Amino acid sequence: MRVAVSGAAGAMGQRMIALIASAPDMELAGAVDRPDHPDLGKDAGVLARVGELGVPLAGELTDKPDVAIDFSAPAATLAVARQCAGMGVPLVIGTTGLSGEERAELAEAVACSIPVLLAANMSLGVNLLLRLVEVAASALPGYDVEIIEAHHRRKKDAPSGTARELANRLLQALGRDEEALLYGREGTVGARTSEEIAIHAVRGGDIVGDHTVIFAGEGERLELTHRASSREVFAQGALRAARFLVQQGPGLYSMADVLG
Repeated sequence: MRVAVSGAAGAMGQRMIALIASAPDMELAGAVDRPDHPDLGKDAGVLARVGELGVPLAGELTDKPDVAIDFSAPAATLAVARQCAGMGVPLVIGTTGLSGEERAELAEAVACSIPVLLAANMSLGVNLLLRLVEVAASALPGYDVEIIEAHHRRKKDAPSGTARELANRLLQALGRDEEALLYGREGTVGARTSEEIAIHAVRGGDIVGDHTVIFAGEGERLELTHRASSREVFAQGALRAARFLVQQGPGLYSMADVLG
């Protein structure tokens, strides 16, 4: 399977390239990053510290791969998605920070032409956490719910895409709308209401990704936590998604589809 990587010069992109290079059923067919990246033209394998692969870092896809995997930035994701739609290339998207309008374009326009898998988090453990959160919310309807997420100092969006997805699952399970969401607290905000769900973002050091959902009742507290200690889990999940997606028809898919 010939795989192209978008966001290839970033940390996740380089990890993807390293795993593709070592996978017996895959080969790197393209490495894409922003058109003004200073490393354009350099061998993608060298950038990923796995040796020469004969694939230069480029500003756009030049050859048609079997599937593309995107870990870039929202604006770049849409550009790659449009190009993949035009070429008929299935696309796995792990980029976070996409707006509602950007997600709508992917769902309504691009996914009508090609299979697109969009996931806030490729980790198998996180996708299980999403399900467990739904179960807990349904079983504990009167409990106060808070979300805490922590990432490295270089992460640009907050809260994380995973935290947003956790919040969406909670809203659905509890029958609340987005007005219930709070993003941190400051000042004299008054007593907590029974409807609100607060999301708190921590940034520091090299934290790969921690997510905790707290269900607090009278006399007890339940905490569901996932901690990623390596980007490997996201990269492996993306490869599993790519293997799944090349067998699908046009449409919008999620990691829940991959996991059955």
